[in-house]
Amino acid sequence: MTTTLPAGQAPAVDVTTLIGPLRLANPVLTASGCAAAGRELAPFFDVAQLGAVVTKSILREPRSGRPTPRMAETPSGMLNSIGLQGPGIDAFLAHDLPWLREQGATAIVSIAGNDPDEFGELAGRLVAQDGVAAIEVNISCPNVANRGLVFACDPLSSTDVVTAVAEAVGGRLPVLAKLSPDVTDLVAIARACLTAGADGLSMINTVLGMVIDTDTLRPALAGITGGLSGPAIRPVAVRCIWQVRAAMLAGLLPRAPIVGIGGVACGLDALQLVLAGACAVQVGTATFHDPGAPARVRDELAVALAARGFTRFADAVGYAHRQEDQ
Repeated sequence: MTTTLPAGQAPAVDVTTLIGPLRLANPVLTASGCAAAGRELAPFFDVAQLGAVVTKSILREPRSGRPTPRMAETPSGMLNSIGLQGPGIDAFLAHDLPWLREQGATAIVSIAGNDPDEFGELAGRLVAQDGVAAIEVNISCPNVANRGLVFACDPLSSTDVVTAVAEAVGGRLPVLAKLSPDVTDLVAIARACLTAGADGLSMINTVLGMVIDTDTLRPALAGITGGLSGPAIRPVAVRCIWQVRAAMLAGLLPRAPIVGIGGVACGLDALQLVLAGACAVQVGTATFHDPGAPARVRDELAVALAARGFTRFADAVGYAHRQEDQ
């Protein structure tokens, strides 16, 4: 089957999508951590034309992050050990959120914290702000010095954080729990988050990895380990999305929207995540070499859907789970 349409023919596909009660004009979002609050991408395309801008994770206080060097190239990917560097919630509310409102962008704000109380406090401050469409709860960042802060590695810790956020939000905004692939039982973590009040899941965060410099004979990153992203982890993301969607279809999990993340560099990459069960996809690492990647992926995905006979994006979500005789 072809992946392109005849010259001059626009794809006639309804690309609107829902993340719980949140309706998005299209299913392509930025990924948290790759473009701060979107300013870096604005010279290359209109950020308001994406489904949403997902911000870099916001903490209560400013944080300088981990020591340098903290980035390294890998085959088909990138390893980062940034350590949740950021200016803190006050600076975000004073400078970044007003800018997103001015652009007309849909803003999904990612939050991170040292404990459930901090997550709850951040969510409580955000829910009162104009221009916040949803909250993504980053319980899964692997490149922090304290591995105990990777709450998504344990169902009880995940429950504590998501409960604090859900109580602070009080149903006024969708809450997405961002999960880690570095766990033994992903379905158990997903169940804990959804039971605790998450409206959906973002999957996946980066994969914990390490590079050793063969010239210095030492780890390439000052923090030793970091999060692997890029095309190298796309098969992991597809597997995770498939696994959780299958558990939902089997009645082992409450049905909830899944936002797919991991190695999306083109429309066909995005389509894989969608067919596995994602109702939206995020583009991250690809923007480092192609800042226009999110807009390009949006357009390529629409063409790929039309070429396969889809007239509605929603009909493609989870399509690969259909039985052969259907």
